[in-house]
Amino acid sequence: MSECKLDHTHDDVIRKFEQQQEYLPEDLKPLLAVFFEKEHTQVLLNEVFHLLKKFDLSSDEEKLERINRLSFILKNV
Repeated sequence: MSECKLDHTHDDVIRKFEQQQEYLPEDLKPLLAVFFEKEHTQVLLNEVFHLLKKFDLSSDEEKLERINRLSFILKNV
């Protein structure tokens, strides 16, 4: 994933999740729902956005890396 200089809003992250949710593992969806109920730092919003971005186009190996990183973030916020 490349570095992005844009700051993504809470709503941007929700929209990106909605676009990618059919490609995400079922166990991540409730964790993301809880994530969206809270306020988060800009850095964290940007990271989650980019982990979700183009998830559907990622290789299996990259998907696994993204899933692992998302799981870690979502279980520790």
